[in-house]
Amino acid sequence: MKPTIDYTLYLVTDRALMSTPTLAEAVNAACAGGVTLVQLREKHVTDDEYVAIAREVKAICDKHGVPLIINDNPNVAVAVDAAGVHVGQEDLEASRVRDIVGPDAIVGVSAASVAEARAAQAAGADYLGVGAIVATATKPEAGIVTRDELAAIIDAVDIPVVAIGGVNAQTIPTLAGLGLAGYSVVSAIIAADDIEASAAELHKVIAEGEGR
Repeated sequence: MKPTIDYTLYLVTDRALMSTPTLAEAVNAACAGGVTLVQLREKHVTDDEYVAIAREVKAICDKHGVPLIINDNPNVAVAVDAAGVHVGQEDLEASRVRDIVGPDAIVGVSAASVAEARAAQAAGADYLGVGAIVATATKPEAGIVTRDELAAIIDAVDIPVVAIGGVNAQTIPTLAGLGLAGYSVVSAIIAADDIEASAAELHKVIAEGEGR
């Protein structure tokens, strides 16, 4: 059975941006502050290194009851028994990811158009990460998805949609009322001087905007 996922406040890690000495400290503080889902994103490590990092992060997530998603590497997800995998448009196709992780894992796919969103859902995606909402230093190559385009994507699919790219306390209120399942955050949490307090504040902003 697939795990029940709360996408409300979805942290994506980035060790280049984190304000803490270690990733473990950053994830622990974010979970303590109210993050509901964590995606471990490691682009420049070997598979063995990725597994080791993922095991450490998963132990922290498990302590807080927060599911862990692995970015772009279904084999690592299987190795550490993570809740699932997230892939981009240039990564492994969702149906092939499903073959690796099995029927009970969560598979997320990045999308920036209605066509990409529908294709991802047809391929078996459980949720979509849609953006970038505004230009970001984290992924400068990502195109901008307007509020109207985001609304069209939400209307076009039957799976949860999470806003990604430039999500922070200022941009979250501009997206309220669209029917988003949640908000995916990188720098607004991981780069904050007080990660726990920033996560708690973002959780509050989402709750106020969405009436949760």
